Amino acid sequence: MTILSKLNLKTKAILTIFVSTIAITSLFGVFIYLSLRNFVYDDFFKTLKIRTNVIAKANIDGAYNDTSFVAGYQSVIEEVSEKLIHERDYILELSKLDAKNEKRIADSVGVPVSFLTIIRQNKEANYKKGQYLYKGILYTFQQKNYIVIASAESHFNQKLISHLQRISFIAILVAVAIGILSAYYISKTIFKPISQVTGMAKRISSENLHLRLDDTHYSQELKELVRTFNDMLSRIETSFETQNNFISNASHELRTPLTSIMGTADVTLSRIRTPEEYIETLQVILHETEKLDNKTKALLFLAQTGFNGKSQKFERMRIDQLIWDCIDTIEKLNPEGKVNFDTSLLPENSTRLKIIGNEQLLHLAFTNIISNACKYSDNQVVTVSIGSSDRKVVIVVKDQGIGIPKQELGYIYDPFFRASNTKNYDGYGIGLPLARNIVKLHSGKILVTAEENEGTTVIIELPLAVMEN
Repeated sequence: MTILSKLNLKTKAILTIFVSTIAITSLFGVFIYLSLRNFVYDDFFKTLKIRTNVIAKANIDGAYNDTSFVAGYQSVIEEVSEKLIHERDYILELSKLDAKNEKRIADSVGVPVSFLTIIRQNKEANYKKGQYLYKGILYTFQQKNYIVIASAESHFNQKLISHLQRISFIAILVAVAIGILSAYYISKTIFKPISQVTGMAKRISSENLHLRLDDTHYSQELKELVRTFNDMLSRIETSFETQNNFISNASHELRTPLTSIMGTADVTLSRIRTPEEYIETLQVILHETEKLDNKTKALLFLAQTGFNGKSQKFERMRIDQLIWDCIDTIEKLNPEGKVNFDTSLLPENSTRLKIIGNEQLLHLAFTNIISNACKYSDNQVVTVSIGSSDRKVVIVVKDQGIGIPKQELGYIYDPFFRASNTKNYDGYGIGLPLARNIVKLHSGKILVTAEENEGTTVIIELPLAVMEN
């Protein structure tokens, strides 16, 4: 494992910005320095080249021309010389250069032999020695070859380059300062709030899930993070409460018939009974056992229809036909129930009524919801209606019954929970949690609104089946 991989995100980010700032500034400074230096040297060598050409014209060509020709080039030489310091000129006839005197001549000029060789091969060459720059060209006149060399001191150019070096060094120092300030700014403005959020989050545990993070002093991005975390805490808190209620209610619902069975058997066995008393005891035990069996089955079925439940077979079906089947089942089970299927909102296009789902599970869910509406409204008229849009179908079940107390609406999906105003009605508190799990299995939503003594409205949304090509 490398050292960098051991560093935390804050240190990595600070180091990255710090190094990047210095690296970019340094590269930019070096680039400018090299570019300007090359430009300065190239410009100086161009000036020297002009001088070599003029020197050649004036001294080689001029030897075969009149004095006016030489005088004309002499003025150009003087003009070029104004730009040069300590200029020196050399004219070497190539035919007189041989292996014996080439080294001696090169030393007298102050250049290496290789410089003269490059001029022969490439017809020109550049050479730098300290503050002196040399430009050499191969000049041909009347079938004779000459090496013409012009040199001068680049004192001004050296001062300019030294100045560029200082500027580059200062720029790197400034980059270091900017990198340090940037790292400090990031640690204060970005990572410090994150550290604060982390510290607050660490204080929250299962014992104080009601606590929430404060998002009033952070940037928009961190506010979104804090709100998402708070939403997650709300879901976890709800899950904990649901689990606690489930355990409490389930244990109570299962313990009640067991207590009744054990109590009845204990009393009966306390002394010898008549056959009629034994029969009565067995009937009580059988009744309590049936209740226990029903609650156990409901509990197991509820677990099977959760998010981690077993997979179910899904197929295409029409929701209106399913609702008709549910109403028919309820009328058979409870002939006194009154269900009105409002078809006024049904779409003309039948494809807006088709969904993908498990018919048995959906039949169970809607039967539970509609039968509860009939039961808790004392068999008053229950209205069922269906509407749809381009993406979903909406089923509304509305009754005029006892409703649900407002303060208890948050617990209606807890298994075995029953509202305080349902004591005169039979039930186990399984129907609505079971229906919600089934709806969730079908990627749908369920919403319950109620007012005590004014009725309850249940709204179920299910996605429409994808259109087939």
